[in-house]
Amino acid sequence: MFIHCELLIATLVLTLDGRVHAGEIIGGRVAVPHSRPYMVLLYMYKDISTPTHCGGFLLNEDFVLTAAHCGAKSYEVLLGVHDVHNSNGNQRISVAQTFPHEDFNAKDFSNDIMLLKLSSKAKFTENVKPIALADKDDVSLPKPCLVSGWGRTATQDISSILMEVDVTLIDDKQCAEHKCYCSMGETGVGPGDSGGPLVCEDEKAYGVVSFEAAPPDPRLGAPKIYCFLKIPYYRSWINSTMTNALKSSDARDD
Repeated sequence: MFIHCELLIATLVLTLDGRVHAGEIIGGRVAVPHSRPYMVLLYMYKDISTPTHCGGFLLNEDFVLTAAHCGAKSYEVLLGVHDVHNSNGNQRISVAQTFPHEDFNAKDFSNDIMLLKLSSKAKFTENVKPIALADKDDVSLPKPCLVSGWGRTATQDISSILMEVDVTLIDDKQCAEHKCYCSMGETGVGPGDSGGPLVCEDEKAYGVVSFEAAPPDPRLGAPKIYCFLKIPYYRSWINSTMTNALKSSDARDD
């Protein structure tokens, strides 16, 4: 879901054979304006040309969480946005430091998680608020859940308005081995939605939008599989990375 540019989604076949193809948000809906105040539109600059885009979500005044495969030379985050054509009340902040997981594998998208430290603190307003994360002890399969973003829809290559869609997670051994939650079906995420949050019934973020996997034989009409990196598994990494980054920043300022 977004504007004027090629959009990014990671695709992967877990241990499945067959082609991988991009997804679309089918059966989604327009989000109530500013009902997801933690949502971040991430501008990714790989050169001086038009940026590509990913999603992300605000953890606190200093950090945004996204997917490690949303790689670029530099970044800006847009906070408080619903319709990208309306900049009223938006905050646009550059990214000072990036912290992709040290074990991220670009070939199989394992450990597909990245923290972004903002160059200046986000200002909390009615339209800009952080989201709580699922704890490392939240091991049961959460439900119901939804994902949101500005990526491709069923009828548009791009979306300028925040969309959301409900997903039902499945209990799948291969997904668990990859440290992911998975949903299955024709409703899900599409290009441009990578890095956004999987938000469940307690309004906590449980996952990071990572990739779409093709079924073993798409010709048989098997449903698509959408994978979300499990935040509970990475809570210790998230907390320690943020703590160390702030300590380093404080030391430089002294």
